[in-house]
Formats: sequence, structure tokens, C-alpha cells
Amino acid sequence: MKGHQIVTQENLEASGGVPSSFQRKAFCPKHEDQVLTFYCEPCRTLVCVACTVVDHPRGDKHNPVEIGAVAERKKWDLQGLLGNIQPRGREVEAALCDVKMEISELPTSANAAIAQATAYFDQLTALLQNRKEEVVEEIGSRCRQVGKCLETQKEEIEFELAGLTSASEFCKQALEHGSDVHVIEVEGQARQRVEELLTDPADLTARPSQVVFSEGTAVAEFGDDVARAGRVEVKIKVDSSRCSVEIKPAVAGFSNVCLLNTNGQLCSELEDDVTVTLNDPSGQAVPTQMQEKGRGLWEISYKPRIEGNHRLEVKVNGRSVAGSPYDVRVQSSHTPVFTIGRGRHGEGELSCPADVAVDMDGNIAVLEAGNKRVQIFDAKTGQSLRRFPVDGENHFGIDIDSNGQIVVTSGNPCYSTQAIRVYSREGKLTKTLKPDCLPVPRGVAVLQDGRIVVADSTQELCLLLQPDGSLIREIGRGQLQYPRFIAVDESRDLFFVTDYGEAHKVCVFDLEGNLKFKFGKHGKNEGELKYPTGITVDPAGNIIVVNFGNGRLQVFGPDGTYLRTVAVVKGKYPEGIALTPDGHIAVACYWGDCIEFYKY
Repeated sequence: MKGHQIVTQENLEASGGVPSSFQRKAFCPKHEDQVLTFYCEPCRTLVCVACTVVDHPRGDKHNPVEIGAVAERKKWDLQGLLGNIQPRGREVEAALCDVKMEISELPTSANAAIAQATAYFDQLTALLQNRKEEVVEEIGSRCRQVGKCLETQKEEIEFELAGLTSASEFCKQALEHGSDVHVIEVEGQARQRVEELLTDPADLTARPSQVVFSEGTAVAEFGDDVARAGRVEVKIKVDSSRCSVEIKPAVAGFSNVCLLNTNGQLCSELEDDVTVTLNDPSGQAVPTQMQEKGRGLWEISYKPRIEGNHRLEVKVNGRSVAGSPYDVRVQSSHTPVFTIGRGRHGEGELSCPADVAVDMDGNIAVLEAGNKRVQIFDAKTGQSLRRFPVDGENHFGIDIDSNGQIVVTSGNPCYSTQAIRVYSREGKLTKTLKPDCLPVPRGVAVLQDGRIVVADSTQELCLLLQPDGSLIREIGRGQLQYPRFIAVDESRDLFFVTDYGEAHKVCVFDLEGNLKFKFGKHGKNEGELKYPTGITVDPAGNIIVVNFGNGRLQVFGPDGTYLRTVAVVKGKYPEGIALTPDGHIAVACYWGDCIEFYKY
């Protein structure tokens, strides 16, 4: 009974069970009559009193302490471990409940799938059976038509044959038995009858003779189609803990999106697995839609009516995605969605950006007049990707050709530094064009075939140049006062030029040099222009123009009719603009040393 405690049955019953104070003593394996009452921390060993004297004396190598204090610390450690275990335990218990429920529901889902498959193939079978009956009926109908046609032709042939036989017999009888007088008398009658028969003979050639069946679709090809008819998939229960939501900048009155990433997990019936709730600041629900963008990636689209902080709650299989509900800040259309280039001279900073273009990868190429360089930014993150210096003075326009090369214009009329320079994607100068016909190049646009349209403010016209810089024709002489920026719509064989001078208008020419139409007048109201600068065209042919004078960013229809104002760029004096692939207008703010992006 060593190490045991003895208690009477009466005391045990009176205490209501085994008291917590009843604990079995642990004895030292080396000193069997000694209870373990100390703990040597350096050795991490339980020891008895004798051990603290002989084997674990207090000193540099040993530090025996009473087990009560150590036990208290270990209890706290165990509490911490318990705290770590419990959340996971709850998750595992919930997952176990889900698995049990899914096991119980599996026969139901399988039966539903069987019912759907049966109904689907019954429909296909019914379609085939109906088609079979239609074809058999058509064969019978065609057979009756052909038989009727053949019977008619048979009667015509028999009738003609009877006439020919009768005429033949008549002629024979006259020849064999008729006298000379008789032959003379009947020859004319016989001739008339034969000519009648030969003039309107029966058709002995083409006639429908058979009804045949031909396969519209070969059996082998149809077998391939049948093999693709119906697909059995296993629906995956998406783990909400592995999902994430990317909140993108939102603008009131525009269609906006957020992205739900299920981390590669595929929902076969997303609407059964995911619920999305978006409420505006007043608590009103904002309608949302889901659309698959790729494996495990879903787009949540919505169009908020008002500005302010919205709440987006996303649940997968009834459980909130990590971070949900999310704060979605919806701002005014006059506020830029985001801005890049704050600063002056460093990487990712801008100095006097004059123009902007979109390269073949959808990145933003910015021409900096202040830093005499081109800098490429990621249009989604605003991160600077690369930059390179450009030659010349007074840099003005930039465009990207069909090979991804960067075309830059610059020119100072006082120093004869005018040129059009072409750089590779990496920033290597590949070509310099200095045509004599171009004293001060401004805005530039490159056509798909390499031809170049460039504005010349000194000559008050535009020039269409060959890829080598040789002149094709002048355009707009006498019709422009101070041409600035150019946009091209090759689908309509048109280009658009902003006239910055006293005209305050946009002129539209075809590439043959004919003025097609013009629009705009000086003013500060909607649809009016005040020193228009940057211009671009959207895929629908709408014309987007920004005013240097008042910052108004406006949209006009393909015929120049005013449609709407996108935003007002305040206090930044905008120059060139470009439309990004994801539906933003990038505005080069010359005096703001930045590029601002507005929702289009």
C-alpha cells in the first residue's frame, strides 16, 4: 500500500467522492523511501531531498526548487496550451459535424443527381425518338410523292407509246395494202399525226425514282457528342478559412467589383455556397452579382448609389470569410480612385508629367518633362516597374506602337532640338526622326502600320508621317490654331485633335486630311471646353477630353454630342490622358507631379 492514502468509507461518502487533496505520492527511483518534492530546472528532473544533497546540490549546474511553485507555472503553461487547442478543437468538431451531415446527405444528393441525369437523358431519348418518327414519316410522305410522280410519267409514256404504235400500224397497213390512190389520200393524215406525237413527246429523262436516307451527323461524330452529354462532378465544400476577398476602390454611381478568391477550390454551384450582403451607410441593401473569372476566382459586382462607408459581408458555407464584414469606402466620382507619383525625383515619383500612355501589358507609361525620363508603373498597384532617361528638351507627347516600342516627342523652337524618338520596351533608343517639316512636335499617335500622326503647334496643323519620318501629307492647315494632343480611332479611319488656342474645340479629321466635324466652344459649363488638352477614345467610339483650364473631364459621343462629366481634376492642371484596360482614366497632372486615376 506504499504511496496510498487510507480513508474510511464514511469519510469518503461524506466528502461526496474522491477529494482533490487525495493524490498518490511519487517516490524517488534512486532513494525509494523518499518522496519527490523538488524539481531541478537545469536538469528538468524531479528529485527528492536526498538528491538535492548528493546529485543536485544548488549551484551553477543545479537549481532544485520546490515542486509547488514549478507546478503553478506549468499549470499556466497548460492553460495556454488549452487555449490554443480549444479553438482548433471547436473547428474540428464543427468539421466533424459537417462531414457527418454530408455523409447523411450524400444518398440524397446522389439520388437527386440520378433523377437529373435520368430526366436529361430521357429528354435526349425523346428528342431522338421524335426525330426518328419525323424521318420515318417524311420517308413515307416522300415515297408517296415519288410514286405519284412515277405513275403520272408512266401514264404519259404509255399514252405516247400507244399513239406511236397506232401511227406505225396505220403506216404499215397503207404501205402493204393501200392502192396508189389510198396512199396519196392517207399520207397527209399520217404525217400530221406523227408530227403531233413528235412535237410534244413525253419526258423520258430525269425523274425521281428512289427515296433514300442519309446521315446528317455521322454515327461516330454523334457518339463523341453523346460521350460529352452530361458530366458528373463532385461538389467541393469550400473552406471559408482559406478564402479571401480583395476590396477594390469604389465610386458612387459606377459599377464596381470586389474579388473573392477561394484559393483554387471550385464551387460547382456557387449560389448555394456563397452569400454576399452589402449595405450602404444608411443600412439599405445594395444589389450584388457574382460572376466566375477563373478557377477559384469570383467577381462580386455592385453599383452603390451614395458615398460613404459600406459594409460587405461574405460567407462561404454559412461561415464568414476571414476579415468579414469588410469596410468598403465609396467615394465621389470627383475624387481620384488612387494616385501615383507623389514626390519629385525618386523612384516612383514624378516631376511635371506631360503625357501618359498604356503599353501592351496594360501598364502605364508616363513621360516626365521635369525629370526627362519615361517611367513605367503597374496600373493596378501603382508600383514603379522601370524607368529610363530620354534625350532632348521640352518633352511633350508619348505613345506605344504595335510592337510595344515607346514613341516620344520633344522640341524647343529656340534651340532646334525637335525630334520624334523611338525607344525599346527596355528603354534603348532605337530610332530618332528629325523631319524638316516638323519644327515643334506636340501630341503624337502611332497607327498600327507604323505611320505617325503628330501635332505641330507652330505651324498650326497636324502631319501624317511615314514610319521613317518622311511626310505623307499636312492636315488641318487653316483649320487649327494651337493643336495639342491627338487620339486615333482606326476602326473609323479618324483622328481627333484638341485645339488649345482661342478656338477651345476638338477637330476630327480622316487620314486623307478631310475635316469631318468639330465640336466644343469656350465656357465652364458641362459640354463646354476651356483650353482642352488630353484626349482619348473608348472602345465604343466615345471621345474623352480633359480641360487644362478648369480640370473638367468630359465624355462626348462619337459624333461630338456631350454625354457626361466624369470628374473635375482640381488644381493639378491636367495634360495627357489615357484609358486603362480595367476602366480607369489616367490623367497626367503637370503641376501636381502625379497621375490621378478616375473611374470611367
